Amino acid sequence: MSTQVFYFVATLSIIFSLMVIFAKNPIHSVLYLILTFFTFTVHYVLLNAQFLAVVNFIVYMGAIMVLFLFVLMLLNLNKETEPSKSPLIKIIGVIAGGCLAVTLIGSLKSASITSPLILKNQELGLVENLGKELFGPFLLPFELSSLLLLAAMVGAVLLSKRDEVEA
Repeated sequence: MSTQVFYFVATLSIIFSLMVIFAKNPIHSVLYLILTFFTFTVHYVLLNAQFLAVVNFIVYMGAIMVLFLFVLMLLNLNKETEPSKSPLIKIIGVIAGGCLAVTLIGSLKSASITSPLILKNQELGLVENLGKELFGPFLLPFELSSLLLLAAMVGAVLLSKRDEVEA
């Protein structure tokens, strides 16, 4: 059952990622990218990595992709305002696409499809274990990074604060 779900979701991932590339409308492309990230979330759940699934769902699908969608809607892209591409850029694009195709073909030839991955430790990827590691041996770097983020946030607020003009 699990392998059938994996192959179904993997097929959906490939289809949606191809639709991201081949969609003519950039808004549709972003919506297909959101669907692609959703299939990645399902993959994380199948791999028993619940924390990564939740982070992928909230951060990528919820924040970044919605931001992309709003930016594209605000840009109001028109074909009249978009400059035409030079032949050199088109040639470079074809070469880059060919290199990508060669890399994909080589990686597919070297990969061997075997039985599905069965984890030796079924508790791997659980949020509880991540918390134990994060607040155990990595407590000091975790707290230092939180202080660094706090300092960056205070600095951003101070930089954006307008100076009061004395009358």
